[in-house]
Amino acid sequence: MTNDGQTITAPGWFPLAAIAALLWELLGCALLVTQAVTVPAPLPPDQRAIWSATPLWMHGAWAFAVVTGVAGAILLLMRKRRSAPLLLVSFLAVAVQFSGLLVVPELRNLVASDDLLAPFIVLVGCYGVWHLARVASKRGWLR
Repeated sequence: MTNDGQTITAPGWFPLAAIAALLWELLGCALLVTQAVTVPAPLPPDQRAIWSATPLWMHGAWAFAVVTGVAGAILLLMRKRRSAPLLLVSFLAVAVQFSGLLVVPELRNLVASDDLLAPFIVLVGCYGVWHLARVASKRGWLR
């Protein structure tokens, strides 16, 4: 709503973008659940080593990121302003999660540089979802 009382409507593509954002966040949830129920014993030795070297705080950051991300995406779909701060927190939690790949020596030594493409894509995707919410909020598409 503007200062003169007019309602600003979101463009026609916005609901589709918000649905895509929600699907992106739900994909993160599905991957987290898959990780949580995976038994490491049958994994190949290199994957088991990565599993063992991953600290608990990285899993916690991931869980926090997907929970806040899904909540933010749902609010974005509902066109609520509160989506932007939640999606920012989710993006920052993803950054914290993936920082472990650089700051945990055992993990850093096990992960090849080629394996850093997926975390980079996830960071860019999360940034994109937050940026959508931020732009929508600034343009008055959210209530």
